[in-house]
Amino acid sequence: MSGVMKRMGMIFRAKANKALDRAEDPRETLDYSYQKQLELLQKVRRGVADVATSRKRLELQLNQLQGQSSKLEDQGRKALALGREDLAREALSRRASLQQQVSDLEVQHQTLQGEEEKLTLAAQRLQAKVDAFRTKKETIKATYTAAQAQTRIAESFSGISEEMSDVGLAIQRAEDKTAQLQARAGAIDELLASGALDDRSGLGSKDDIQAELDRLSGGTDVELELQRMKAELAGGPSAQQQAIEGGAPGTDRQSQTQHRFDKQ
Repeated sequence: MSGVMKRMGMIFRAKANKALDRAEDPRETLDYSYQKQLELLQKVRRGVADVATSRKRLELQLNQLQGQSSKLEDQGRKALALGREDLAREALSRRASLQQQVSDLEVQHQTLQGEEEKLTLAAQRLQAKVDAFRTKKETIKATYTAAQAQTRIAESFSGISEEMSDVGLAIQRAEDKTAQLQARAGAIDELLASGALDDRSGLGSKDDIQAELDRLSGGTDVELELQRMKAELAGGPSAQQQAIEGGAPGTDRQSQTQHRFDKQ
């Protein structure tokens, strides 16, 4: 069970890490880091200001104590000049006590001054690092933005290439169909020219020569039928036979017979 839980935990952390990686924007991370560095620099500067303020207070106290010490020295000298040795001794005793305080304050002043110098140097170094990081940050952000734009352009070109590939296939299919239709039309024209596709039902259109031949043939049949009927009226199968066998020349003989018949 513990092994299963460990594996589930590892899978969960891996998926969470992958999700965070997708959600993370390096530019935002760099800006956040730069903001943190600025906050740290601000704290260092505030520390330098605090130390400088403490040093200034010690300097004011030292000036004040030194002034009091000088005043006590003058008072002791005046008291001694007036023959008041006791007052002079008291003034000098107080002056010695002030001098001890001055010595202690001077040690503290030197310590604060050293700390101030260290913090000032640290602030300067940190400022240089922050400035360098800002320059690098902006460079990285610009590079990342350019790479992101190039990636999007490349993806767009990839999509266009896929679409153009589909368009190329469509054009190829259209050209194939056009060539097929052109070949079919050419084949039909050749068949029509060769007469292989002429209308055998007799319902189709005919050229002028064929129409003229059909008209003459039809007229001959009518003339032959008319001659046969006249021969029958004239009485005699011999005349009918001659009319059928003789064709047009028999027409004159049939006309003579008919003339005689009309006379009778």
